[in-house]
Amino acid sequence: MRVLMITGNGFEDSELLCPRYRMEEEGFQVDIAAMEWGEVKGKRGYVVSANLAMDEAEPEAFDALFLPGGKVAEKLAMHEAVIEFVKGFAKLQRPIAAICHGPVILGAAGVLKGKKATCYYKVSDKLEAEGAIYVNEPVVVDGNIVTSRQPSDIPFFMKEVIRVFKGQ
Repeated sequence: MRVLMITGNGFEDSELLCPRYRMEEEGFQVDIAAMEWGEVKGKRGYVVSANLAMDEAEPEAFDALFLPGGKVAEKLAMHEAVIEFVKGFAKLQRPIAAICHGPVILGAAGVLKGKKATCYYKVSDKLEAEGAIYVNEPVVVDGNIVTSRQPSDIPFFMKEVIRVFKGQ
């Protein structure tokens, strides 16, 4: 299984690194896309390498999509390349996961209209404004979309992410 993580400088380190390693433990190939190729630095100083630029990423090339959080997700939600990728990926009806501020990208792409979702409480109004049904729970699964609130929810979140990504 090939998973794409979309991120940028200022990502929430634990929300990218813990899920990445957990997915790699499952044997998933994890690619990281940012606005440009190269090093991307988390808000706590961890550095990852983006092996794709967003304008090069093709939805059909991936089996699942993962959106880590951090305030950078709100900035990414304003980039046309990110929104177009997410819209295209959602049309394929493949699994999608997002945590913390990550669901804001899904909302901006129109993917959460009429769906139950959660996120970091400070951006819940943005999800509701985009037509999502906000639920304040550690993890919410609605069809092929898995969302979560914050780093402390990662164990519960990743259990469901792995289950949904594997089609179980």
